[in-house]
Amino acid sequence: MTDAENPPTEPNPPAEADTPAEPTGESAAATPAPTPAAAAPAPAPVETTPPAETVAPADDVAVTAPAHVGVPAQAEVQPAAVVTPPAKGAYWGTGRRKSAVARVRLLAGDGTIKINKRAVDDYFTEPQERAAVAEPLKVTNTVGHWNVFVNVHGGGHTGQAGAILLGVARALVKADGRHEAALREAGYLTRDSRRVERKKYGQRKARRRFQFSKR
Repeated sequence: MTDAENPPTEPNPPAEADTPAEPTGESAAATPAPTPAAAAPAPAPVETTPPAETVAPADDVAVTAPAHVGVPAQAEVQPAAVVTPPAKGAYWGTGRRKSAVARVRLLAGDGTIKINKRAVDDYFTEPQERAAVAEPLKVTNTVGHWNVFVNVHGGGHTGQAGAILLGVARALVKADGRHEAALREAGYLTRDSRRVERKKYGQRKARRRFQFSKR
């Protein structure tokens, strides 16, 4: 056998390092090379408007006065201001209480009070009855400005005193309408309609019964 028939054997080639194979033309076109991700633009800030404040209905809102504004307190009822009565003229007023009727006449004067042509201290003996006659004058601050002349009949002293009080109050309102608020606040313009209840048959009085005895 000759050397030409048996060629010399070549040594094995050295092992290649594990390196990534370069992509061929077709594979490179199919799979694009990775590119760094482009930085996305930051979103624009969205302006948010605060929700509108809801206003409660007017009925539910408690209205308070400012600190610098003084709130006037509830004024107490004061007597009417002193008013000088006219020099001329007479003012009449009729008052009733129980079965008593009083006709009152007011004249400008120095405060004289006469009942059935008698002084009030001679006609009434009880201090509360004397005070009742002049009570409307005290409330209106007109004591000493009017002369009061009264004709009264019927009933007793208590009923007559109440009738005179109502008659004087009504006459003062006719003389000056500004006295009405003070007199009405005091209750002197209200007719007291209370009367004695009548007696019932079979009883001693209106409510009192006869004593019952079993024996």
